[in-house]
Amino acid sequence: MRVSRQPGYTLHTRPYRESSLLIDIFSRNHGRTTLLAKGIRNLKSRNRSATIPFSLLSLGWSGKGELPVLTQAEHDGPVNLLSGLERVCGFYANELLVRLLHKHDPHPALFDAYDVLLGALGKSGNVEISLRFFEKNLLRELGYALDLEREADGSAPVIAEARYQYVPTYGVVRARDEGSGALTVSGATLLALSREELDDKNNIEECKYLMRGIIGHHLGRHQLRSRSLLGAFKI
Repeated sequence: MRVSRQPGYTLHTRPYRESSLLIDIFSRNHGRTTLLAKGIRNLKSRNRSATIPFSLLSLGWSGKGELPVLTQAEHDGPVNLLSGLERVCGFYANELLVRLLHKHDPHPALFDAYDVLLGALGKSGNVEISLRFFEKNLLRELGYALDLEREADGSAPVIAEARYQYVPTYGVVRARDEGSGALTVSGATLLALSREELDDKNNIEECKYLMRGIIGHHLGRHQLRSRSLLGAFKI
């Protein structure tokens, strides 16, 4: 198979032999794919752009099997040089995509959500809010959409003033014992996240707690290295 001029991003790289890299990319029409970038560690390689994360690329590759060869990597817009907290947030998003997405499974809507996230990080806005919305979109694309406006049995709408627990395998239920270790937040937080209207400090803090628990459930034992870095920034 030969692919050319595919919009995509580099998620992760790791050394392969003396001068090559294995590169995990996320493309709009082919999803997450691992490519062999031959000789790319050579400074004269014409595909060096593929080693730069967070910037939109025009990518090409060819070959059969699980490890096609990178044939093209060109910047398709300005280089997005994130630093500090914004860079850590970008690596966190990249690690989520590598850990949770199946290979060769296209997610155009998630690709757009990732693009929006990187744009927000590049503007140094409220990165915590941007991450929460991206996590919610990621879960939806994985088939774990969060129904946050009704109780799980569908019998009652969520009330802003009430307290609720979110059970990852079931959904929203009225809180009974907040000391049980369940993910307990206010109805106002659930509604704000559902409507993507996070503007209250308490709701933002509860959303971090809620999404950390839900994401952790789906990661299982495979916890994220970038999580500890985010913790240093209290994100």
